[in-house]
Amino acid sequence: MKHTRQATAPRLAPYAFVAPAVALFVLVLLIPIGYTLYLSFEKTQVSGLGLGAGARRQVFAGLSNYASGLGDPAFLASLLRVLVYSMILVPVMLGLALLFALLLDARRVKFQRFSRLSIFLPYAVPTVIASLLWGFLYLPTVSPFPAILHQAGLSMPNLFTTHTALFSVANIGIWGGTGFNMIVLYTALRAVPVELYEAAWIDGASQVQIALRIKIPMIGPALVLTGVFSIIATLQVFNEPQTLAPLTNTISPDWMPLMKVYDLAFNDNNTYGAAALSMVIAAGMFVLSYGLLRFSNKRVFQGR
Repeated sequence: MKHTRQATAPRLAPYAFVAPAVALFVLVLLIPIGYTLYLSFEKTQVSGLGLGAGARRQVFAGLSNYASGLGDPAFLASLLRVLVYSMILVPVMLGLALLFALLLDARRVKFQRFSRLSIFLPYAVPTVIASLLWGFLYLPTVSPFPAILHQAGLSMPNLFTTHTALFSVANIGIWGGTGFNMIVLYTALRAVPVELYEAAWIDGASQVQIALRIKIPMIGPALVLTGVFSIIATLQVFNEPQTLAPLTNTISPDWMPLMKVYDLAFNDNNTYGAAALSMVIAAGMFVLSYGLLRFSNKRVFQGR
């Protein structure tokens, strides 16, 4: 009997260690997703004037919430807007992060620690605070830039017009996200064997040639990882436009997809429609992420 207990204990030990993580995963992720999925197929049925007990009942709605959400022109416009936002932010942010990482990894670069900290520091600023700071810099009435540009004979453009608001929001994301991606890419560069650089240097390769032919191909997996995470983050953009919305009439309550979900849930009190749109956005992110990872697995990781 004692021998049986001793033999069983090592088998149960891994499950005991994993159990808290599994419990948190189920409670924090799976159950909320399941409840949201359930709400997306429900609706409120009102009887008579909607007064009294039993006048409002929750009933099965089928796919009506999904049809209503996907047929909403405001939601479709927000999807197009977030795609354009992603095409602006991701290439610029990753391009700057790669450039800074290559510069910091190059030889004879002074003040590396200070430079890394300076580039990374904006990532440590909360998104809401960063949005407020940039929002005040965008406003001509409180921004110092109009006076500075006036001294040079220039005028400050309106950064909250229909055509410029998206770039203004993207600027905040670039400012805050470049440092984090730079650290990831710089760490990947530091893991590349130094012998490769020295051999190329002895063969007469310049720093630019080493960067293009050795460094960038070697950190391809890190570039893919940061690219996928950046795309997912851009599709989840909410804090920046929501914080800037009170400063301008250009940014409407349904300007971005998550803003549309928030507006439905808390302003229109349409929890079921918000749940349906949440599931649509989540499914879209999953499909996009899976497709990008499959594509990059073939091109970068060579199917391994």
